[in-house]
Amino acid sequence: MASSVPTPALAATAQEGSASDQDMPRDTGASNRRYLLKGGAVLSMDPQVGNFAQGDVLIEGKRIVAVGARLNAPGAAIIDATGMIVMPGFVDTHHHQYQTALRSFLSDGLLFNDGLPHGEKNYLDYIHSKITPVFRPQDAYLAELVSSLSQLDAGVTTVVDTSQVGHTPAHTDAVIQGLQDAGRRAVFVYSPGAGPGNIFPRDLQRIRGRYFSSTDQLLTLAMGGEVSDASFRTYWAIGRQNGLPIVTHLVGSLGQATLVEQLASEKLLGPDIIFIHASRISEGSWRAIARSGANVSIAAPIEMAMRHGLPPIQSALDHGVQPALSTDVECTMTADFFTQMRTVFTLQRALINERAINGETNLPELLTCRDVIRFATVEGARVARLSHKIGSLTPGKEADILLLRADALNVAPLNNVPGAVVTLMDRVNVDTVIVAGRIRKWRGALVDVNWAPLRAALEASRDYLLQAAGVQRVLF
Repeated sequence: MASSVPTPALAATAQEGSASDQDMPRDTGASNRRYLLKGGAVLSMDPQVGNFAQGDVLIEGKRIVAVGARLNAPGAAIIDATGMIVMPGFVDTHHHQYQTALRSFLSDGLLFNDGLPHGEKNYLDYIHSKITPVFRPQDAYLAELVSSLSQLDAGVTTVVDTSQVGHTPAHTDAVIQGLQDAGRRAVFVYSPGAGPGNIFPRDLQRIRGRYFSSTDQLLTLAMGGEVSDASFRTYWAIGRQNGLPIVTHLVGSLGQATLVEQLASEKLLGPDIIFIHASRISEGSWRAIARSGANVSIAAPIEMAMRHGLPPIQSALDHGVQPALSTDVECTMTADFFTQMRTVFTLQRALINERAINGETNLPELLTCRDVIRFATVEGARVARLSHKIGSLTPGKEADILLLRADALNVAPLNNVPGAVVTLMDRVNVDTVIVAGRIRKWRGALVDVNWAPLRAALEASRDYLLQAAGVQRVLF
């Protein structure tokens, strides 16, 4: 079914003066186009490649050709990376992008009404039950596009999009089209929606043939199979029959504390499973996750703010599970990865430091800044099943690369690269963003994006959604 979503005029018109592009290399990402990132502090995240206080990264087409000091690259265009940190793009392994028009709407809300104080305003009642069912395809499309562009601006080059708004095939098409038009790397998690037009999972073969027939593209496919759905075992089986990773939320306080133990006894676990949150689950569940090689995505700021339970960073590490990071919902919290990394870093260290102060001596290691950058890049790529393409600055991989300003007022002088990224930086330090060799942000501004009409359309979408759901916008 063809999407009825109005497209590209909003996103494809270059705004005059939106980027200083006089010296930006042209046709980046095109086959045989070569350019050199020169003289930056290179954090490769690949032990075999190493790091360079002053290093170069050579890109040809969409791939990294070489990483090293003083590379010889005759004929390549030069991008001066002096004063910058050059590193892999961030990977967001769980984001409900369709909710962009609802940003900050539920800042003070919880996940669900648990009968305890504070739970009246909550995500399941307001966002999931009231507002999500009234989404039109055009609302989903616009939210996907804007969210993707916003994360590109913040250096998040890849997303696992868990947009559960597949009310009809047209809605599903709209979500995919928004991801495509943004030109960012994305894993689309095929998911159900609400209402009589929801035909999940019967639309899988159509969308797979139409949008995912090639493995050599930015967009890849995963299967949604929420354990809260009575039919999830059927959905997992369908995903596995089609060779797809399976994505599901797991929250112990929603009656799922020991569910993973049951799934292990049924031999349903495996490295193709991505558990989101994994908060307040049993010790037996953690042992089963570790034995099976299942994956975990932690959204620490959201989990702390919305009463999912304490983010299980230490439980994961204690069982040898290396987590990825994710942003979850912008109706409650920002989707930039500096916030994610800093939260995990300070939380884990606070927990262990408190145990030390209380007299414990047999303590786990404290997380380092490099550890949380690894969660945000290498582990994110692994969980998204994209390690063969991205996650590190490794020759042969595709060039998803960030240039972060280390000479800026909030960072200089640069004394430690991982420390600067995790403890000092925010999205204003993201100077240049490259996806599959193509420059998407240049010298602090997105390329080929006209924000004014996008913002106006997003505001109109918000007004429609709240009115249709009978929900009031409370500005103060």
